[in-house]
Amino acid sequence: MASLRAHICCLLSYATFLSLISCDTLRENHVALFIFGDSLFDPGNNNYINTTANYQANFWPYGETFFNHPTGRFSDGRIIPDFIAEYAGLPLIPAYMQPDNKNFIDGVNFASGGAGALIETHQGYVIGLKTQVSYFKKVKKSLQQELGDAKAHKLLSRAVYLISIGTNDYLFPFSRNSSVRQSYLEEEFVAMVIGNMTISIKEIYKKGGRKFGFVNLMPLGCLPSMRANLGRRGSCVDELTKLAQLHNKALVVALQNLKNQLGGFKYSCHNFYESVSKRLSKPSKYGFEEGKTACCGSGPYRGILSCGGKRGIKEYQLCENVSEHLFFDSVHPTEKASQQIAELMWTGTVNITRPYNLRALFEA
Repeated sequence: MASLRAHICCLLSYATFLSLISCDTLRENHVALFIFGDSLFDPGNNNYINTTANYQANFWPYGETFFNHPTGRFSDGRIIPDFIAEYAGLPLIPAYMQPDNKNFIDGVNFASGGAGALIETHQGYVIGLKTQVSYFKKVKKSLQQELGDAKAHKLLSRAVYLISIGTNDYLFPFSRNSSVRQSYLEEEFVAMVIGNMTISIKEIYKKGGRKFGFVNLMPLGCLPSMRANLGRRGSCVDELTKLAQLHNKALVVALQNLKNQLGGFKYSCHNFYESVSKRLSKPSKYGFEEGKTACCGSGPYRGILSCGGKRGIKEYQLCENVSEHLFFDSVHPTEKASQQIAELMWTGTVNITRPYNLRALFEA
């Protein structure tokens, strides 16, 4: 009996030893994914905050295809970060606000539907970018307590930081007919958004971030919601699309400046504007039957954000085959479209994702 116990203890000790080796090897090559942004990247953070259904997607038919239940993602299924995590060999990156989420080794997702770089954007209803960065600082402290300073620093410096922000900063003034956009020249307003975005990037850099992934803004004036509510006879809203173009040009300059200013700063920026524009103009070339009209919603182009019947308008239409559509609701892409964009972000060449693609950043 004594020899049997000794043998069992020996096996347990050896198993523990192998486990430690495996853990160290994982951490040696491990690249975590930290995500910031808006509804394009939100996996359900808004499920856990005090807000309204306008900023949530935790009801049917959201999530109908992949998850078979609503998760809080503004999609019929997976969103861009879900695919990026898959390509990187990571599990689905959980929402930071999820109550049982305590493990940050693989990263965490802070994105919040409706969030902007400006504090005023949907203030009081969403988790703005500045607050998201403050949560990241708490995560760093948690990782330091769990791993120690040296390993936490290594994890954070090797990690990739994925960011989608700006859309709501420009949509918000239009949706409210706000005096904000009338108080500033277009270039000044864009400079404010880019300036706040730059401050947040620098804060993440100070805490160890070195590798960043971005998407620029799609042609915002061509969203189904904009065509339905502000477009003349269903045309794009040129004023809003021009703001997106100005933002995208300013973003290129800002990222290059950060590269010049911050040692070790590397970035990947996907031309989301071009990717969406191509699918709007020639949807069939990319496997879609419909580029302008959303799958779920009401009104012209199903551009009224009524999908699910929880946002003040109970009646809505839902398409039969979601994979035929570029947009799921009046603002957000379908899972199929998100996967196409994620693939371009992951392995795209410099004509669409530059100066690096995300795969290169993860391997760096």
